[in-house]
Amino acid sequence: MLQMARLDNPNGSPFMVKEEQRAWLKKDLAKIKQETPLVVLSHSPLYKIFKPWNFWTDDAEQVQAILKPFKNVKILHGHVHQVLYNQISNLTFNAFMATAWPWPYVNTYSQLPNKMPALTVPMNRADPFKERDGTGWGHFELPAGIVHHYELWENPPRTVRKAPDMKQPEDAQYQPPGKRIPPQKHY
Repeated sequence: MLQMARLDNPNGSPFMVKEEQRAWLKKDLAKIKQETPLVVLSHSPLYKIFKPWNFWTDDAEQVQAILKPFKNVKILHGHVHQVLYNQISNLTFNAFMATAWPWPYVNTYSQLPNKMPALTVPMNRADPFKERDGTGWGHFELPAGIVHHYELWENPPRTVRKAPDMKQPEDAQYQPPGKRIPPQKHY
């Protein structure tokens, strides 16, 4: 790795990368070939899921536009505390687990619409508020696509992968909806 930098708003809510950092990113990426693989780290997701819980970056589309010319972009983020992955154009997003507590999935909150990525297979947990259920750690393999191993403390491990020949990330062990433990609904 030749260089590492972060994109984030340390001031919290709402998350924004802001113009100064976007200008820096654009200028810095202009120095490298578009075939160069990129790994981007961000605390918040660089896409929009659910604004009331701050699972959102206000200027996500502007950051994505800077990254889209590159053929192989992996964006790793935190903040959502759950198994979450997404594909927008050629941009692959993977979320980190939390070691502290899990958040429920936003599609379990029925009062407001959300933008939960269609590719996400929710974690197999009945109670997202149970201590240590849905928490853990993970690691990545990047040489041949991306493989994200989630090591969960009170659930079986999960692996999300996207090989170069795949159009989108997917769970290595698909969970048919009929076999999943339904999450609690939050009203």
